[in-house]
Amino acid sequence: MSRPLDAIFFDIDDTLFSTTVFADKARRAAIDAMVATGLRSTREEALRELDEVIAEFSSNYGGHFDKVIDRLGPESVEGRNRAVIVAAGVVAYHDTKWRELSVHDDVYEVLRWLAGTALVRGIVSAGITIKQAEKLVRLKVLEFLTPHAIFFTDQVGFSKPNPKLYRRVLQRLKLEPARCLYVGDNPTHDIDPCNREGWFTVHCRRSGRHTEERGETQPHWEIRDFYALQRILRTEFGVA
Repeated sequence: MSRPLDAIFFDIDDTLFSTTVFADKARRAAIDAMVATGLRSTREEALRELDEVIAEFSSNYGGHFDKVIDRLGPESVEGRNRAVIVAAGVVAYHDTKWRELSVHDDVYEVLRWLAGTALVRGIVSAGITIKQAEKLVRLKVLEFLTPHAIFFTDQVGFSKPNPKLYRRVLQRLKLEPARCLYVGDNPTHDIDPCNREGWFTVHCRRSGRHTEERGETQPHWEIRDFYALQRILRTEFGVA
């Protein structure tokens, strides 16, 4: 007998697309551009410093490339305009974003299929609002989502893994947790809180830093691609 389902929600990063792989490509392109523009450093040394800056100041910090130069020392830009070198890194990073940022083919196909169903198709994503919103626009999946079911943690007021985030989402949409499914890549921030709130959960283990992690609770299902998610929706929930 099929389980009742009213809504399906998705994380963005490392769920709809491989954030980890994309970020690595974009950061390498940025460092290559900075070196080509006159940064006096090897690619390897500059990348090591960039990795440390991101680890220490977070990926949302606004001055990654300036901080790399600070750490390499003033001699790394001697005889050059520092702002031009930083700008070269920024441009290369964003050029890579334009070129590389896209969902996997199976994600696109399954989201398009879901758009033909009666399910609410939502997003619950942590991060800076404008950055997460930009990702959705660039990924070209907005047409498959339910417009009033897109939630970014900065706007809601609670962040992952606070269970109040998930409660607030369902309150606003007047949904019951036992009739909702969440698909995410992070066991402790996506799967555990939703399990505890009574949702169905799917751990997406395609790629990324959380692929092999385990939370305190077990997801109802694990997938490596969205075709597996489609099979779950058909066989377990009777989604046609």
